[in-house]
Amino acid sequence: MFASRRTRIATLIVGLMVAPLSGNAQPADKVLRIGVLLSFLAPGDEPPQAFRQRLSGLGYIEGKNIIIEWRHADRGYDRLPELAAELVQLKSDVILTDVALATRAAMRATPSTPIVMAIAADPVADGLVSSLARPGGNVTGVALMLAETSAKRLQLLKDTIPKLSRVTSLWHPPTPWHKPMLPVATAAASSLGLQLRPVSVNRAEEFESTFAVMKGNGTQAVLFGDNPFFSTHRARLLDLAARNQLPTIHTHKAWPAAGALMSYGPDYVDMFKLAASVVAKVLMGAKPADIPVEQPTRFEFVINLRTAKALSLTIPFAVLLQATEVIN
Repeated sequence: MFASRRTRIATLIVGLMVAPLSGNAQPADKVLRIGVLLSFLAPGDEPPQAFRQRLSGLGYIEGKNIIIEWRHADRGYDRLPELAAELVQLKSDVILTDVALATRAAMRATPSTPIVMAIAADPVADGLVSSLARPGGNVTGVALMLAETSAKRLQLLKDTIPKLSRVTSLWHPPTPWHKPMLPVATAAASSLGLQLRPVSVNRAEEFESTFAVMKGNGTQAVLFGDNPFFSTHRARLLDLAARNQLPTIHTHKAWPAAGALMSYGPDYVDMFKLAASVVAKVLMGAKPADIPVEQPTRFEFVINLRTAKALSLTIPFAVLLQATEVIN
């Protein structure tokens, strides 16, 4: 009896020692591979580097216990399927993506490798996840929720230009989150006493005629539905806005940095840090299907005073106080 009891105790101890390595947990000495697929940002940009730094702070050190494989489409969106396939062939333990274009390419490349989105505009509307609370499948991450913040952008336009009455919402039909943005923006405009006119543009060849239409219908300001397509043609779009004396507001600070009047939207650096925390959960064995999609906690409001002066606008002091950055 005594020997039998001693055997049971020994078996229990061995079981406890082995337990941490069971299931999906990674062995402590395994070097993990993280694939990064970027279609909008570049690897050297501040947000992806913040991802790398956050991982380091969580104990995932390059060359020690992780390898990061960077793949960047560099605006060549047709290369995304090939780049995603490379990351799968390298047996990445998890793939980080930036926007929906990259996420969709990764999803087509693998139904099983965990995928973490860093700046998904609206992952439910885009069909990337089933819901924010229960993503399902092999995708989770961080959502921008840009449609919901359209109301705030309109409010900032109205506060900046008190006599504002007519606004055009410029959108791109192939961009999935733009369609759900329209009713949200329309309702917000109505509550602010604004008339909102959606104007769609599909191709760069339509830019000139689109601005002519906006000028002709009495548009006083433009609410942009930013996306990779518009970003690719940022300089041209801002030149057209300047020539037509139209103030514009966007979702990311890269636009006012390039000459737009304003932007209001989530802090991409913060979102990539959140994405790093989600990646860490996956590397520890959590399944993407069970990890709720995170939402941004920090927002940036940027004003370009040079552009305001060129448009003969005086930014009210109350609006300036809300800015997180002012470009002089």
